Amino acid sequence: MAKVYEFIANGFEEVEALAPVDILRRGGVDIKTVSMTGSEYVESSHGVTVKADLQWEDAELSDADMLLLPGGMPGSTNLNAHEGLREALKKHHAEGKRIGAICAAPMVLAQCGILDNKKATCSPGFEQYFNASTTYTGELVQEDGNVITGEGPAASFPYAYRILSYFIGEEAVKDLQTKMQYAHLMA
Repeated sequence: MAKVYEFIANGFEEVEALAPVDILRRGGVDIKTVSMTGSEYVESSHGVTVKADLQWEDAELSDADMLLLPGGMPGSTNLNAHEGLREALKKHHAEGKRIGAICAAPMVLAQCGILDNKKATCSPGFEQYFNASTTYTGELVQEDGNVITGEGPAASFPYAYRILSYFIGEEAVKDLQTKMQYAHLMA
């Protein structure tokens, strides 16, 4: 079974964090939320408190197939300030493993050099944090190699379904989209 870790810090965006968790779990992927706060509880940008599956200090990332960063402010800034997370992202990327970030969080990947010479999207305005070699596309979802980025809250569902397809395939994702009425929405 695929293993994914999503890192949440105080100020995270709820939809961008929880839609991928829900969709990946429905698809049979073992995804764990990891608190970056020193507590198992993390408060979102809109005052919703979530209990994470584990804390950063207890996370063993060697078995990770993918690492995810939700956006939100100041959540993305808080993620970017965490040296251990930035080092884990760099190591994961160097191993050629998958990484995803949405909304403001691609700035964390940019600061780590992970978006160098790649196409990426983000919430408009956060492309200012991209290095000169990164091409900002403004797409809802952008894939380039082992990296996927999403624009913002509205991109959460297509972003999460695309990530799920890496692990269970397109046909199984289409079935889930139908069961969740997403296919009807997009028709």
